[in-house]
Amino acid sequence: MHDKRDISHLQHLPQLPGRAGGLPAEHGNGSDGAKDGAEESSCPAFGYLRGLTSQALAVELRFRDGNSDWFPYSWLGPWRFNPSVGLLLKFTGDVTSLVLIRGSNLDALVGQTVNLTDRGFQRHRILWVREMDEGELRRVGEGGPTIDKIEVAEFETNKELREWLGKAAPAFVRKSG
Repeated sequence: MHDKRDISHLQHLPQLPGRAGGLPAEHGNGSDGAKDGAEESSCPAFGYLRGLTSQALAVELRFRDGNSDWFPYSWLGPWRFNPSVGLLLKFTGDVTSLVLIRGSNLDALVGQTVNLTDRGFQRHRILWVREMDEGELRRVGEGGPTIDKIEVAEFETNKELREWLGKAAPAFVRKSG
């Protein structure tokens, strides 16, 4: 049976960007992965929306083992950046999830337009971040952003959260006083 419903009335709706294709292309030529007119772009560590006012609905965490987690930006609460430790994101839904992104140059600009911090997560432009293997880390070199490890932990109580954070990244634990 053929579906003959008329969907022409939906053609005015904007197209949602899809997953920023599998693994990023090699970037040995200094390119940020941008294609002419493309809405999305990437570097080896993360993918992002190119438009300065564009916003993603969720961020995908891509792990070295091939698994992925997605977190909606509507759950993103406070986050912290410490260059010597990494980036700590707090997502609050049914449970509280902490995402600890470890790497180097996480605040470095890619393509003179975006980084993971104030021009990326703060503006909800990051589509995905991925753990990189040793070869990829070496190819990026000194100045580009790299992601060594992504850790995700879920908590039902603030006590559990503080205990985990004290072990995983004590620099992010605020002293209560």
